[in-house]
Amino acid sequence: MHSPKARRGRPDLFSSAKTAAPIPARHPALREALAIASLDPAVKAISYVAAANAGPAQVIDVDAVVLTLLDGSYYLDVVPARRVRDLDEEGLALIALRELGLQQLVITAEDLRAEPRRSNVRLAWSYKDRPVSVPLRLRILKALADEGPMELGRLLEMVSSDRDPSPAVMSLACSNLLELDLTSEPLGPSTLVRSRT
Repeated sequence: MHSPKARRGRPDLFSSAKTAAPIPARHPALREALAIASLDPAVKAISYVAAANAGPAQVIDVDAVVLTLLDGSYYLDVVPARRVRDLDEEGLALIALRELGLQQLVITAEDLRAEPRRSNVRLAWSYKDRPVSVPLRLRILKALADEGPMELGRLLEMVSSDRDPSPAVMSLACSNLLELDLTSEPLGPSTLVRSRT
């Protein structure tokens, strides 16, 4: 686990529950795409490949963020954050990525701005480093284990405590313990919540 101090000291590095190591993310659009991927139930892991072979003896700098999904692995191509390369470098990088068996996943500026996901992700992600007490964590996870997926409003009523439990739910989603429906409607009482399986 990486210390919060190290993360604050290196704003160009991104980490989440789905990253084994911090990911270089100097561009804000890439950081936003990584937050979306971290909260997306379809994304199982996020990794980084600095360099790869582009043929038998040529190593090329690919600087690729890799998303592992159920149906395969993809390199993240965030259009606003694309590196400027000459044609030869770009061609070699594409060959190296194909050699790794990676498919391209293009994310445009319009994709990043899509609502309500953009606002929902930003709201949920703002609780990423919020600590959750063990008793509250257990109550939330037990309620979902016992009752199955449910609306956020109902979950919050079931686990009521002296403090508002909604920040804890957001933090647990960022910790990859819960799934929130961030694409259908703005976060609210009818947002569907489920345990990660």
